[in-house]
Amino acid sequence: RVGPLDRMPAKTKKSQETVNSRIQLVVKSGKFKMGYKETVKSIRTGDAKLVIIASNCPPLRRSELEYYAMLAKADVHHFAGNNNLLGTACGQLFRCSVMTVTDPGDSDILESMKKAHSKA
Repeated sequence: RVGPLDRMPAKTKKSQETVNSRIQLVVKSGKFKMGYKETVKSIRTGDAKLVIIASNCPPLRRSELEYYAMLAKADVHHFAGNNNLLGTACGQLFRCSVMTVTDPGDSDILESMKKAHSKA
């Protein structure tokens, strides 16, 4: 069930679809972790290559994850959708506010995120 807050703005719809397809490819062919505790563990061990944070993640938690990722030299991507949409993009039937990519597999998600952040 999709409520009025679950819909994305029209501008980001196209770019969001490409991010969703890249996340789905990571889920199929790569390695990832979902959730705050697993993300912090993978950042601390140095396994994290990309941290994806949902738009409605609490600000204190978001800034903490950004700080940890900066120390570990991992990239951070702010997902345009909320935690319901991030969980759905991962192919799960539950919410997920944070996701970590440890091995991208066949996906080019790391390169595309670096390009997107260098343009911005």
